Amino acid sequence: MKLLELQELDARGDQLRHQRAKLPELAEIAELSAKRTDVDNLARDARISVDDLTAEQRKIDTDVEAVKARRARDRDRMDQGLVTNPKDLERMQHELESLERRISSLEDDELEIMERVEEAQRELDELQLLVAETDERLGVLGAARDEKFADIDAQAERVRADRAPATEGIPADLIALYDRLREQKGGIGAAALRARECGGCRLTLDSAELTRIKGLPDDEVVRCEECQRILVRTPESGL
Repeated sequence: MKLLELQELDARGDQLRHQRAKLPELAEIAELSAKRTDVDNLARDARISVDDLTAEQRKIDTDVEAVKARRARDRDRMDQGLVTNPKDLERMQHELESLERRISSLEDDELEIMERVEEAQRELDELQLLVAETDERLGVLGAARDEKFADIDAQAERVRADRAPATEGIPADLIALYDRLREQKGGIGAAALRARECGGCRLTLDSAELTRIKGLPDDEVVRCEECQRILVRTPESGL
């Protein structure tokens, strides 16, 4: 009977390990973490795009200011009468017209790049918000996971503490056989014989086998003919 108590403790330990490995929070954390990586990569690309567009906008701003400064200088020279040669005046007038066209073109480019910067910044803001929301959810899930881990680990520790007393009085060779069978048989090394049925494979033993088992000494190890697990005789065995 002590072997059945040990089997029950070990089965409980297996259940706790499975429960710990299959917490629903773990699957969601893994899924969200993968999505967060993807979104973070998109946010990084969007940030690079914003930086590049902002640099381009600054360059256009500088070009506009430079052309406007040149236009102002030419106008001042003409207004102050510093250019008197008719050909020079005509050339300067053409240059001013060219500068006006250049300023108009640059300002169009500037308006377009400003719109692109705003769009890129909006996309970046949305991605950063999604990253922040994901991080918040991951924090909640992580806290729930850790709380459940702590509870499961505490239960597992109690199982481990109870296992040593449960093995007392069981021969070492029987413990070794039991451990080997547990490893081979999906965690069940010993099963109760109840109502002529093996609790491991659910095989009903025939009358001849029951008679043979009944004639064995109480301390002799009985194995199921079908699954080879250790059969533990109980008052409900049907012998």
